[in-house]
Amino acid sequence: MMAFAANSVLCRLALGQDSIDPTAFTAIRLLSGALVLAAIFGFSTGKKTSSSRGSWLAAAMLFLYAITFSFAYVNLTTGTGALILFGAVQITMIVLTLISGERLSMMEWLGLTLAFCGLVYLVLPGVTAPSLSGFLLMALAGIAWGIYTLRGRGTQDPLAETTFNFMRSLPLVIIPALVALTQMHFSGTGILLATLSGGVTSGIGYAIWYTALRGLTATQAAVVQLSVPIIAAFGGVLFISEQITLRLALATVLTLGGILIVILSKQKN
Repeated sequence: MMAFAANSVLCRLALGQDSIDPTAFTAIRLLSGALVLAAIFGFSTGKKTSSSRGSWLAAAMLFLYAITFSFAYVNLTTGTGALILFGAVQITMIVLTLISGERLSMMEWLGLTLAFCGLVYLVLPGVTAPSLSGFLLMALAGIAWGIYTLRGRGTQDPLAETTFNFMRSLPLVIIPALVALTQMHFSGTGILLATLSGGVTSGIGYAIWYTALRGLTATQAAVVQLSVPIIAAFGGVLFISEQITLRLALATVLTLGGILIVILSKQKN
């Protein structure tokens, strides 16, 4: 979750300052992620082979999330974007979980509700009416990420799975890159931020996430992601001297309390 929070900050810094365009940011992000993961995978496995080769569906969802997320953040405030993104992620994962036949207990519904209320309360001051295009793009990013997350449950080799998903996503970047070729622009700062986003907070972060998913239910995986805005807010407190407000404290109690209820509820069951 710390990697996800840092990733949002890097994306916001790059696109908010117009140091790079969304298409170039996405292309560099996925390419750097694939290169870093390939190097780690090659070093860690040596001559050993892995049966995990990713999937085209997961790669397509990874690409769809990355490209729509980048374009959406150009048109949305941070608070509005977080609310739409994580709302879409929760709805997608819960609906698909229910369709698969898994049922949530009353305590799990309570925990989900409390955690989401914490998110809403935290970002409420920064929420503005989104443009239709921004709303649709961020909602699509949330749906794609929800599906990508569920595809990672049960994987036997998270590092290999993530590595090949990133590699499979690279051909998908070519089409938007060609379409936006004349409008693409980037600076040294933009390239650096995109590389850090791809190689560290996306590539390595997503491999860790796929590893964590092996010990989480779909409901737990959905609700724990609501901690990302909380982590990002406390990052502002630690690194840019922002103040701990009553709103942040109450939102933290609601969100983390809701997550704890979901986790303890499943353990009790």
